[in-house]
Amino acid sequence: ARMFLRCLSDVRWRVANPNWRGLTSSSRRSTSATAEPQPIPLPAQAQVVICGGGIMGTSVAYHLSKMGWKDVVLLEQGRLAAGTTRFCAGIVSTARHVTIELKMANYSNKLYQQLEQETGVNTGYVRTGSISLAQTQDRLISLKRVASSLKVMGIPCEIITPKQVAQLHPLLNIHDLVGAMYVPEDALVSSANVSLALATAASRNGVQIHERTSVSHVSVQKGRVAAVETDRGQIQCQYFVNCAGQWAYELGHSVEEPVNIPLHACEHFYLLTHPLKEPLATNLPTVVDPDGRIYIRTWQGGILSGGFEKNPKPLFTEGRNQLEIHNLQEDWDHFEPLLSALLRRMPDLEALQIMQLVNCPESFTPDMRCIMGESPTVRGYFVLAGMNSAGISYGGGAGKYLAEWMVNGYPTENVWPLDLKRFGSLQSSRTFLRHRVMEVMPLMCDLKVPRWDFQTGRQLRTSPLYDRLDAQGARWMEKHGFERVKYFVPPGKDLLDLDQSKTFYKPDWFDIVGSEVKCCKEAVCVIDMSSFTKFEISSTGDQALESLQYLFANDLDVPVGHVVHTGMLNEKGGYENDCSIARLSKRSFFMISPTDQQVHCWAWLKNHLPEDSGVVMEDVTWKYTALNLIGPRAVDVLSELSYAPMTAEHFPSLFCKEMSVGYANGIRVMSITHTGEPGFVLYIPIEYALHVYNEVMNMGQKYGIRNAGYYALRSLRIEKFFAFWGQDLDAFTTPMECGREFQVKLEKGMEFLGQEALLDQKQNGVYKRFTMFILEDHDTDADLWPWWGEPIFRNGRYVGRTTSSAYSYTLERHVCLGFVHHYDEKTGEELLVTTDFINQGDYQIDIAGQRFQAKAKLYPFSSLFAQRRRKDEVELSGYQRE
Repeated sequence: ARMFLRCLSDVRWRVANPNWRGLTSSSRRSTSATAEPQPIPLPAQAQVVICGGGIMGTSVAYHLSKMGWKDVVLLEQGRLAAGTTRFCAGIVSTARHVTIELKMANYSNKLYQQLEQETGVNTGYVRTGSISLAQTQDRLISLKRVASSLKVMGIPCEIITPKQVAQLHPLLNIHDLVGAMYVPEDALVSSANVSLALATAASRNGVQIHERTSVSHVSVQKGRVAAVETDRGQIQCQYFVNCAGQWAYELGHSVEEPVNIPLHACEHFYLLTHPLKEPLATNLPTVVDPDGRIYIRTWQGGILSGGFEKNPKPLFTEGRNQLEIHNLQEDWDHFEPLLSALLRRMPDLEALQIMQLVNCPESFTPDMRCIMGESPTVRGYFVLAGMNSAGISYGGGAGKYLAEWMVNGYPTENVWPLDLKRFGSLQSSRTFLRHRVMEVMPLMCDLKVPRWDFQTGRQLRTSPLYDRLDAQGARWMEKHGFERVKYFVPPGKDLLDLDQSKTFYKPDWFDIVGSEVKCCKEAVCVIDMSSFTKFEISSTGDQALESLQYLFANDLDVPVGHVVHTGMLNEKGGYENDCSIARLSKRSFFMISPTDQQVHCWAWLKNHLPEDSGVVMEDVTWKYTALNLIGPRAVDVLSELSYAPMTAEHFPSLFCKEMSVGYANGIRVMSITHTGEPGFVLYIPIEYALHVYNEVMNMGQKYGIRNAGYYALRSLRIEKFFAFWGQDLDAFTTPMECGREFQVKLEKGMEFLGQEALLDQKQNGVYKRFTMFILEDHDTDADLWPWWGEPIFRNGRYVGRTTSSAYSYTLERHVCLGFVHHYDEKTGEELLVTTDFINQGDYQIDIAGQRFQAKAKLYPFSSLFAQRRRKDEVELSGYQRE
């Protein structure tokens, strides 16, 4: 290392051009007409205005023009591809943990491969393959899980030995490796040139491109985009697309109704070397060494190597308006840990001369996933930004999905994990973003085992009971900024060990959650579920009922006091929301939705309610604390506290009533638990929350009451085959596909959104079915656990993925939920999925490459929940375990 650094100090004065311009001068010369167009007037109006001429903006323009939208104007404040795209390392990698990101990267790879032939612009595409290294067994397990996903997507991939790594890349030191993942079709490109190629194709299709044009303001009329103000005049438009990269946050606030785009820039470093004595081959595989926090690719006979350090440097927190990104200041001290990791991995580089240390801004988001979609506050305002250093990998696919969204009203894939509406305004605090990206950037390389949690930006939204529960051993996770209890650590347990327990195998909280589940089934437990989204919807006449009858599939014209479980569907019959609605009076309703529906559901209702409908909506999430009393003794606790009979004759299932509990009045009590177990949810005005909680706990002592968390709830709902929105249900899943026909009233006397699609499915059948799987030859103590996303095989053929998994303490086996598809063996065409198809198959679940036998069921094992039986005695609906 000393020799390397001495060599480095010798050559630093030789670096003639300290910015990127010289490195792409040939491409700029060859495309000078594109880079420096003659100024022409802006059009007075257009259908779409895109802000940002990097890989995202040009990709959206390209795909919109391909889909027939020609009246598109792309504005770039500097030159095309002169922002983060200009500095991008150019690595196109499909090795992604999130399915939608994997699909975007795979599409991008295929698009870039043929782009040069389509446009005549040299994109620098070279198929090199990539090698992801594992220094630990846990890392190798993580790679095996990714490999399973890649294989079922049809992407060639294999887990290889350290010796095979050395054969593929002879310069790598392999002594500390336990294995690796090789993806032979990953590639390298010139990011700026790909962007220019996309712009060229878009321009030929009619898109107007204007450089040196800054957007200052987006005008809104009646909640819709109306015009864009620039330094060269106004353009009236129907759609605006914010692809402004690190400037997207500020641009989002240049609207009368601010559009919150939670992203923040950090400095990102990589070095460029002169060629080796024997220049490296252009097709040498790219290397990703996550345990060393670095990536390495060949570059002009030498290497380009960067990484994601543990102590990142956020920048532009106060906002910065600069036309183009210039190479930021070198910081060799800061880069030293990554440099050391590079030398450990490639020790032969010690005498290699450095050309340049590049420092450029990269935008990161609060959850490490990119941001796309329509603003919840301004119709026609779309966003595509925050790529977390994977812009070139996602660029093609992300642009395609956003273009589909704009043209058709929805993309062809479920993009909820990337939807802007997954965030609320609370995630747009600059302080929050600065602190969160300092955690996110190192997490790009950190091992992400199941159920890990962010540590920054916590205790932001809390229940009034937070301190009380925390003092009793609550361990917390965060959902939509809201603190929720995972489980409670009993007195005497080692808290530190549990907090640091990270594994793909049986977790240390196994017995704790098991005892909470047992209490839910035999006595009574309390779960604080205050984070659930809560809306009140009312009107002076029948407008509320009429509007909700159109927007929901079930019949809401029920007697006052009844609770209806229903889906809020789109025109294709897919779940935009899955909720419970209580009729409080003839003209008012109380709607309970999942926690992360707060922004999405509000926007959906607002957008689909008629203007001047007379319907009043109020978000009352913060007004009520929700306590879920689960278990057979819940009825006893509540009866004694309210001096009212709570038995089924007096308080039937799916019923809602305002009651007094203890000294507190106005408690909304619902006979529903979201688990299939008996019990009640109490919606308590927050000022009474502590009093009611104390009363419940004191009264419940003689019934064996205890606190429980969401891990217990998860186990209970999965073994009862309950689907949750955002995990199992999404905008591409209909009630007919997940056994919820009983929650749809096709003949309720009026048309509802999605009705036509459901009628079609009822008549013609479905192409996927929600199915429950019980693992049969799986050792809970010794084998890897299923978590979610595992491939499902039927008779040896891939048919779908799991969406949820949990250990059933009742069945003493793992239960996985997921969707089964039916593909034609020859053509791959989707076929109808029948009950017989499900029941007659032989199933396996793939966990990190190892397949486990599973029994498939379309209905829960209700008969088995009357009593607990040992594994070897369990008879699965007539099926005796061999």
